Amino acid sequence: MLTQSIFVRVGLHVSIAGSVDRSVDNALSRGCTAFQIFTRNPRGWAAKVLSEQDIKNFKEKLAASKIDRLATAAHMPYLPNLSSPDEDPFTKSLNSLSAEIERCGRLGIPYLVAHLGSHKGAGDQKGMEKLVKAFTKAAAENNNDVIILLENTAGQKNSVGSNFEQLASILFQLKPANRFGVCLDTCHAFAAGYDMRTEKAVALTLEKFDNAIGFEHLKLIHLNDSKGELGCSVDRHDHIGLGNIGDAGLRYVIKFANSKKIPMILETPIDERRDDIGNIKKVKELA
Repeated sequence: MLTQSIFVRVGLHVSIAGSVDRSVDNALSRGCTAFQIFTRNPRGWAAKVLSEQDIKNFKEKLAASKIDRLATAAHMPYLPNLSSPDEDPFTKSLNSLSAEIERCGRLGIPYLVAHLGSHKGAGDQKGMEKLVKAFTKAAAENNNDVIILLENTAGQKNSVGSNFEQLASILFQLKPANRFGVCLDTCHAFAAGYDMRTEKAVALTLEKFDNAIGFEHLKLIHLNDSKGELGCSVDRHDHIGLGNIGDAGLRYVIKFANSKKIPMILETPIDERRDDIGNIKKVKELA
């Protein structure tokens, strides 16, 4: 019996080693129909300047591929902490955010995913105030159409934005509203206590998201299984279907994302159990 092939916007976080345009090659070689990158080395503060040739090559390769530009995203580097109560790290983090928005604008990447950071014991309210200040200022400094996506956290100590109401509280203070959205990470949501193991559980979790934030603000999904148990507050990603969320829940998330045309990015491990290509294949099977 012939089964109809479903088009799924799914991809990986891919390397830009060599030059930023290599990310398109890396995405295509793994069967991606979406992808995410760091625009620079994520482990330091200094960023290599994007040359006009790099930008031209990236745009040309992307245009020649079958990957929709609106299914591409960049991720903030690791070091910035936009919730920091300390002035020096906060300023460096804000400058890094502003620079990334500018780089995404030049590359034509529509989304920039931002971690919300740690208030380091200063309290949720203080952390949220710093986030609102950073996001508002960075958006104002860059007159482009890059949408900054707030990523939900796993509920680690001193982290901000693990529950949907708090995420909504931050999002709805940000202006202009059309410059901001949300990236929902399934592993983080599960670790923060949102059950995603069955169709019914996912439907309930998504209903909570819609009530607090609204699906119109959901622009990207980080599709990850979880090594940790429900509500563990530990951010440890697992292969699709092999973690504590499992096939049934993730299948429903994939179905939902497809119905809304929301791209999905995998940030899954590579080990003896499965590689990137195996995880992409698994998502397409579940779809």
